[in-house]
Amino acid sequence: MTKEHPILETRDLTIRFGGHVAVDHVSCSFDRGTLTAIVGPNGAGKTTYFNLISGQLSATSGSVWLNGEAITRLSVPERTDRGIGRAFQLTNLFPTLSVRENVRLVAQAKARKGFDLFSIAESHVELLERADHVLSEVRLIDQAEQLVSALPHGDQRKLEVALLIALGPQVLMFDEPTAGMSVDEVPVILELIQKLKADMDRTILLVEHKMDVIRTLADRIIVLHNGALVADGEPAEVIALPIVQEAYLGKAPAEPAEVA
Repeated sequence: MTKEHPILETRDLTIRFGGHVAVDHVSCSFDRGTLTAIVGPNGAGKTTYFNLISGQLSATSGSVWLNGEAITRLSVPERTDRGIGRAFQLTNLFPTLSVRENVRLVAQAKARKGFDLFSIAESHVELLERADHVLSEVRLIDQAEQLVSALPHGDQRKLEVALLIALGPQVLMFDEPTAGMSVDEVPVILELIQKLKADMDRTILLVEHKMDVIRTLADRIIVLHNGALVADGEPAEVIALPIVQEAYLGKAPAEPAEVA
């Protein structure tokens, strides 16, 4: 019986900026239906690694594979079309359009019915129904007619999740999804990601600094430090490692108790 390919894999993935190696020969695979948290101190290469996977940056060397096929030379739109969806640290929305129109346009692009900003929304009943279904999932249906520019920050982050859902990707990439959110807003995003995780056909990659978020969501943690992969395993094991305690949590590991 042939072993199924990892849904996503990087092999010796590397990028250099002048003399600086930002991502250093990172080889890692991600299986279908898992949520992996990518952690490390500031400057560790986490977002750069994300950019290499989603295509915002081109690798100096190494490769990216999706469903057993190399996608290293594909553009961002081509990777999106193959099934990689990315939410950014800074919201990437159409601020002068309504919440519903933002989701409709993504659903329209996914359905390959063109991406005409001036098309008449009423002529796309099925797309509007899809948009409203997604907005209900992320608890934004009551704000459907509101301009995105008028949304509070937390609702903009929820809308980003809605756009990802509308794309229907196999791999969902979240870069600091709770950044800038109030304490009251964070649980809503966590619940949305938990719902996405429950769909075992989806694979989720998450860059996050909040350790309580990581403990709640992650099946696995990988640690980047100075661009290199330095740890990979179950959350409890990885969090307990000295390099995580020192480099990521910013504290020295606890001293062992003295034996009387």
